[in-house]
Amino acid sequence: MVGPPGVGKTSIARSVARAIDREFVRMSLGGVRDEAEIRGHRRTYIGAIPGRIMTLIKEAGTMDPVLLFDEVDKIGADFKGDPASALLEVLDPEQNKEFVDHYLEIPFDLSKVMFITTANNTDTIPRPLLDRMELINVSGYTEEEKVEIAKRHLIPKQIKAHGLKPEQIRISENAIRNIINYYTRESGVRNLEREIANVCRKVALKLVTKKKENYSVTPKNLSEYLGKKRYFYDIIEGQEEVGVTTGLAWTVVGGDTLFIETTAVPGTGKLVLTGQLGEVMQESAKAGISYIRSIAGELGIEEDFYKTKDLHIHVPEGATPKDGPSAGVTMCAAIISTLTGIPARKDIAMTGEITLRGKVLPVGGIREKVLAAHRAGIRKVLIPKENERDIDDIPANVRKRMEFVLLDTVQDALKEVLVK
Repeated sequence: MVGPPGVGKTSIARSVARAIDREFVRMSLGGVRDEAEIRGHRRTYIGAIPGRIMTLIKEAGTMDPVLLFDEVDKIGADFKGDPASALLEVLDPEQNKEFVDHYLEIPFDLSKVMFITTANNTDTIPRPLLDRMELINVSGYTEEEKVEIAKRHLIPKQIKAHGLKPEQIRISENAIRNIINYYTRESGVRNLEREIANVCRKVALKLVTKKKENYSVTPKNLSEYLGKKRYFYDIIEGQEEVGVTTGLAWTVVGGDTLFIETTAVPGTGKLVLTGQLGEVMQESAKAGISYIRSIAGELGIEEDFYKTKDLHIHVPEGATPKDGPSAGVTMCAAIISTLTGIPARKDIAMTGEITLRGKVLPVGGIREKVLAAHRAGIRKVLIPKENERDIDDIPANVRKRMEFVLLDTVQDALKEVLVK
């Protein structure tokens, strides 16, 4: 199960074990560097013990438990061997019928064990190991889902944990939304639970120090319990500007909006990129400029702009590293707006990779990106034509309020974004 932190991957594994009525055992692989953790030590060593897998099977007391390998993407390797390679045999149903622990030295049948592994991303998992797993993506929650999780599970759980009675504390739905938007920035609900626990502690303190018997938490008095707001989201407003377009980005904590600013100054054709842009994003900008050069005549841009002007592309929030090809169409539109002098609309957001022929290619994270656009007050989103299938993943209440324009080429985006 692959997904960002705090979305409940470990909880799902526990629920699976409970649903099929099997014992549940868990092993955290974070920071495991020694192959003996998996396979055990040979008995010739002093202090030799069996590996963790055999220990967990013994602990479960059954041959068919649900065994969770947590954080499989954080395994290390050193001179003591590679635990990831030891897991190849464990997770392969063709081989694990005769798993041999170095300590026991007799074949043991692991084929009846249900193995579940969790990871935050698959990039660091060795390919042969990944090939033995079936991938299930556990995506982050939308604001609506978080509100329901808070109301049905987190608030009752924290009220009970803090020795309160339900009638002594009431947290309004708008207060929950404010906690989600202004006090946490995450895909899961781990920090949301922490903030709700903070509110419960403050209420418990007030109950024992003041005479009032119940407290209501609303957006107005939320800062009394949690302090000043910690996060702010870009609310898109203001006039159209030349050379400024709105892009959409995917991050591990969900989607976000990006402003892409460009300016052209007299010079010798230099391209300056700032805002901690990664290699792939820099290449996207270069591809965009080459495409613009190929159609400069059609756009009414001077043919030799790449010799007489220096272009500067900046993505604000310079302290945050950014990478990936999905801002290609946004950067291209911003450059065209600068070179033609035509203002671009900021209330339209877009995403998509571009080619040298001006085609717009599909990108990932459409659901999170559209939710970020919705949160910022944007009601029109331009996405690649091949991402049309991803629109179904967006919650219905958000989908109804948004207008989607499918892009085949950069020209399709320009028709929507440029003011005239």
